[in-house]
Amino acid sequence: MDSIDRALLAQLQVDATQSYVSLGQAVGLSAGSAHERVRKLRERGVIRRTTVDVDPAAASRGVLSYVMLQASAWMGDPPTRDALADIPEIQEAHIIAGSASLLVKIRTSTTEQLQAVLRRVFAVDGVTGTQTIVVLETFFERPMYLGGNGSS
Repeated sequence: MDSIDRALLAQLQVDATQSYVSLGQAVGLSAGSAHERVRKLRERGVIRRTTVDVDPAAASRGVLSYVMLQASAWMGDPPTRDALADIPEIQEAHIIAGSASLLVKIRTSTTEQLQAVLRRVFAVDGVTGTQTIVVLETFFERPMYLGGNGSS
């Protein structure tokens, strides 16, 4: 990945709906060249998907929490992944190092709904405990930084 690819990705993270003409102009390419590079980034899996950034509070999902899951055994296998993926309020799930086995990001509309989700998490085979952090305020969120001297 070169500096033009990184510039294209940065532009797409700002507005993925912009035309290839404006995208190309922003990075010094023709529309056709910009389109071809974006196509190749998709083929290589660098661009995984194109999505919409939804305001969680406006969509009635204003309660954000991060939950660390303790477990009695290794939790990195498909049954655990599938069980967590079946809980729609869980937005992300990560295997982590440290005192917990997994970290999940949960968005709900109320703390009562969060409590119901935690009950479902406790029902996942192998989960022995949780530690929940409820976010009071988010200062900022940003897309992945693509500058610097990344290798190709």
